[in-house]
Amino acid sequence: MENILLEIKNLHAEIGGREILRGLDLTVKTGEVHAIMGPNGSGKSTLSSVLVGNPAFTVTEGTVMYKGRDLLALSPENRSREGIFLSFQYPVEIPGVSMVNFMRAAVNAHREYNHEEPVSATDFLKMMREKRAIVEMDSKLASRSVNGGFSGGEKKRNEIFQMTMLNPLLSILDETDSGLDIDALRVVANGVNKLKTPDNATIVITHYQRLLDYIRPDVVHVLYKGRIVKTAGPEFALELERKGYDWLKDSD
Repeated sequence: MENILLEIKNLHAEIGGREILRGLDLTVKTGEVHAIMGPNGSGKSTLSSVLVGNPAFTVTEGTVMYKGRDLLALSPENRSREGIFLSFQYPVEIPGVSMVNFMRAAVNAHREYNHEEPVSATDFLKMMREKRAIVEMDSKLASRSVNGGFSGGEKKRNEIFQMTMLNPLLSILDETDSGLDIDALRVVANGVNKLKTPDNATIVITHYQRLLDYIRPDVVHVLYKGRIVKTAGPEFALELERKGYDWLKDSD
């Protein structure tokens, strides 16, 4: 039991009175990569929003245990400090806030939470250079405001850069592959793969199998109408690519 990082049981969640998740169960162990696939409107992004504590969503039933603790009892900022990271489907721009100041504040907030000394300016800039190289990020981009004037691919690359800086225990990638060309997809996936250790885990939310050519999952789940209706090995993603999701109508 000690290697279970995330355990979700009978999770129900709604937004604006409309139920999206309808009894979702999911167990993620350390060292694992889980892919969650499914058609639009199945609840994939709702799941990621609930896990990070987006206040727009209300959990009406079920439990979410993270590192053996009640995740739902934690504030969004403390979920981050406890090691949960979300790579957004549509990263936002933060004009006037430099990437350097933004990331140093985030890193030091995590360090303070864990009773560690703040990272010095010299060590932080060294860390930034090392992590930037992993995602092949131009130094000029790192010196600008957060996502300011970035292309879609640059924003996604920046998200993975932030992930490498924070070194989370549980990374949630919400359709990180959307809008990426093959080269950007390779770079993003390479960053994710380099971060993988026996002590952390990743949930990859995607429509398409192509991302899974680069980030190989241990488990593939199909989410449909708020529930996980099938779980299989990595080869199942190829079958989904061939069959699509129409067959899910037969499982209603």
